[in-house]
Amino acid sequence: MSDSITSLAEDYWQHHLSTHPTEAHLVGRTEWAGEFEGATRADEDAQVEALRGFAARAEALDPAGLDPQEVLTREVLLAHTRASADVLETRLGEMAADPIFGLQVSMGIIAPMLALPTPEVAEALVGKYAAIGRHLHELAERQREGIASGRLPAAFAVADTVAQLDARLAGPVADDPLLLTSTPPSGIDVDGWKARLREVVETEVRPGLAAYRAVLRNEVLPLARPDEQVGLTHLPGGDEAYAALLRYFTTTDKSAQEIHDIGLAQVAQLAEEYRALGPEVVGTADLAAIFEAMRTDPALHFEHGEQLVEASEVAMQRAWDAMPQWFETLPQARCVVQATTSGAKAFYFPPSADGSRGGTFFINVDDPSAWGTFELEAMAFHEGIPGHHLQLAIAGELTTVPEFRKHLHNAAYAEGWGLYTERLADEMGLYSGPVDRMGMYAADSMRACRLVVDTGMHALGWSREQAVQYMVDNSPLAEGVVRPEIDRYAVTPGQACSYMIGRLEIQRMRREAEERQGSDFSLPAFHSAVLDSGSLPLGVLDDVVVARLG
Repeated sequence: MSDSITSLAEDYWQHHLSTHPTEAHLVGRTEWAGEFEGATRADEDAQVEALRGFAARAEALDPAGLDPQEVLTREVLLAHTRASADVLETRLGEMAADPIFGLQVSMGIIAPMLALPTPEVAEALVGKYAAIGRHLHELAERQREGIASGRLPAAFAVADTVAQLDARLAGPVADDPLLLTSTPPSGIDVDGWKARLREVVETEVRPGLAAYRAVLRNEVLPLARPDEQVGLTHLPGGDEAYAALLRYFTTTDKSAQEIHDIGLAQVAQLAEEYRALGPEVVGTADLAAIFEAMRTDPALHFEHGEQLVEASEVAMQRAWDAMPQWFETLPQARCVVQATTSGAKAFYFPPSADGSRGGTFFINVDDPSAWGTFELEAMAFHEGIPGHHLQLAIAGELTTVPEFRKHLHNAAYAEGWGLYTERLADEMGLYSGPVDRMGMYAADSMRACRLVVDTGMHALGWSREQAVQYMVDNSPLAEGVVRPEIDRYAVTPGQACSYMIGRLEIQRMRREAEERQGSDFSLPAFHSAVLDSGSLPLGVLDDVVVARLG
């Protein structure tokens, strides 16, 4: 690559890592191991200015003087920096109460994943934890800014976050999840090091948690938005903010109404698929009866968390064994399954860049009975193999693209691929039987309903209860599963739309490539075209597929 595009890509990646030190640590870069992300408005302003600067530098490069791979890097950088700056300018940090992915939840999951390869990195963790305390104080101040600007979070999100903070602060310091670190390196006084970590958790992190709790409980909660107004459309500038978030997460220019209508059409199509398979699985083609059986039949639900882990491992091994017939490139890193009792229902962390940690598919076993047996295989294929693990591990192992493109997370591409692989797994014959294939439909129902309820709340003014009821009526998900899903969409606007929009776009690209190539079409070659350039905006991915496959 030419010096100009190479230096721009390197500068951007260095900037990204330095401003996202925890992400840097997770990918194996420990230069910033003693730091944590800033949360002030000044930090946000600086980040916006930097992103706009990188976009301007990319814009100034003449694509006529670049080779195809360089053109791709330029397009990815332009799209990502512009969309990221647009999202930061929505100032969502002013209403950051988040009981799903908030810091009070996420750091307990991330802390054990931070590798401690040397005594210096282990000692730096003490500084990182002190910086987490600072971040929490900054987050508290941002909520006051939200009060001043009339941009307040939903009341349920505030109340739930306060309850989580209460529970965290009520527990003994010795049991704090931040103290569940990865294995410390040899050559240090482990007892002394652990004592320093405990001290900083007690003197810095916990006061930060308490300050954040106090602002949420005493100042934000009395003014927070009721359940009838959980969507962004009820806030000053909310419609513009939601449009920016949809652009960021879907990497398309589809409007909220377009996405809403796509969701309605997908829900209607799925109803016909349920009716066709229903007699074989539950003995009826009646949609309501099918949904009720999937929700309530004890034979269709797990009893123990160990069953979830074991079934996931078996499904992913079956998928791994089938990979060579369907993919030209396989990742070197393997994927393991790990139980968790916090966070989302299931999620994936990619391998570290230094090879010290493989990919991890986390499955929430807190309430095993909430998992339908029919759900498990589709989820394992989506989060693990051939879904996110295949995609993100391959991206991380690329050798011909700039480093930032190996690690860039584009939701429509990533989640679109994950959802695409649930249907691909059916083509591959990976589902154990009709029950598990019904789970594929259930997963589709969730993602199709997301298009309807996310846009419903944030653009069309739906209430929290209206969104819950729509999803209960139009999917086999139990109300107890639907409610936290709706809460997730309420606090992370737009992200839930990335899955189905991304899936439909990848399927369209495949269909058009099949039409262009006819008998020359190779599905493994299509998968390579989709996977071997890293995470791409959907429009850029479309160009790549056309260029590669004709």
